[in-house]
Amino acid sequence: MNPADRYGPLPGGLHEDPARSYTMPSRYYTDPSVLEDEMDKIFARSWIFVGHESQVAEAGSYKSVEIAEESIALVRGRDGVLRGFYNVCQHRAHRILQGAGKLKLTMVCPYHAWAYNLDGELRTARGCENVDGFDKSEFGLKQVRVETMLGLIFVNLDPGAQPFAEQYAGLEVDILRWMPRAGQLSFAAAENFHFKANWKVVIDNFQECYHCEPAHPAFVDLVAMPTYRNKTHQFWSAQTSDMPHANQNSAYDFEPGDVDFGYAGYFVWPNLTIWLMPGEPNLMTLQMLPDGPEGCLEHLHWHSLSGELKGQGKAALEYTVNVLQPEDIGLCESVHQGLKSRGYDRGRFIVDRDRTHISEHAVHHFHMLVMQAMEGGALPVPQAAE
Repeated sequence: MNPADRYGPLPGGLHEDPARSYTMPSRYYTDPSVLEDEMDKIFARSWIFVGHESQVAEAGSYKSVEIAEESIALVRGRDGVLRGFYNVCQHRAHRILQGAGKLKLTMVCPYHAWAYNLDGELRTARGCENVDGFDKSEFGLKQVRVETMLGLIFVNLDPGAQPFAEQYAGLEVDILRWMPRAGQLSFAAAENFHFKANWKVVIDNFQECYHCEPAHPAFVDLVAMPTYRNKTHQFWSAQTSDMPHANQNSAYDFEPGDVDFGYAGYFVWPNLTIWLMPGEPNLMTLQMLPDGPEGCLEHLHWHSLSGELKGQGKAALEYTVNVLQPEDIGLCESVHQGLKSRGYDRGRFIVDRDRTHISEHAVHHFHMLVMQAMEGGALPVPQAAE
């Protein structure tokens, strides 16, 4: 039997072989009930990026984040350990921390002033000494799993999830191959964007460069497209170009140094992309968060050696924010409108034998991961392939 026929046609017209597969049906992008399922089946069971360690580096520093409609508090303990807690007081369920900042001694709920140590233990509960049988050890904050890679922080609400390093095996090594000092970088700047498009439309767009030549002329002037390749792994994929097209180009000018390749971009399941741009050492994250079935919030974080935005890094970010992002926002919003049309349901992937820069096999890889998470059963988990 042909290995590509082990499963045959999958739900929605997908096929294990990207060259024989249709795309996901449009309802997976537009149906509100699909988004409800995604919160439980994808976002509450996956490693979700929440920031950089440099943002919570000191003892007592904290940051609150939203994952799968849950508020999570990241807190650096006095022992140096970064912990994640469900941000809900164990008394009457009020949220404890808001935004980001630094705690002096404890986490104090603003409702009834229950106070917790930085390791989550209940320290004081006013009046509890008058309650028979009150045991403070029963009311510590509930923890969630926190792991890091190259300073990037990931949280998983699933206590039984595979460790990050195992699930994304090879990712850290591959990033360091292109950016040897990636682990030395610090958070430097942030930008936020809103797309009138489903979050998966935005991931689809990142996962292929078939659209680059018609839609991103400055990017094509920056990157030597004949060297551009996209390789998929089980839960991540990498797009790389061995060399820049030109140091002086219509995107931004840079001087080659320890970053002398054209571009390296990574998709990290389910909703994070990592960008390494030519020029001085850098790492940019672009994270796609659902804002209803027809909206996407995109958070951009830029990281540099100094923790500041300057020089070639500033030029690269300005190109991304002022040129590349508006181009992609227009594309994605047009696609989302088309997905709602009566004249469309699903398409076919363009996948060539040599997996050149126009091949859409990584979009297929993402669709397989979505369907595997949503439908389960006999669906195969995508394996590494070029």
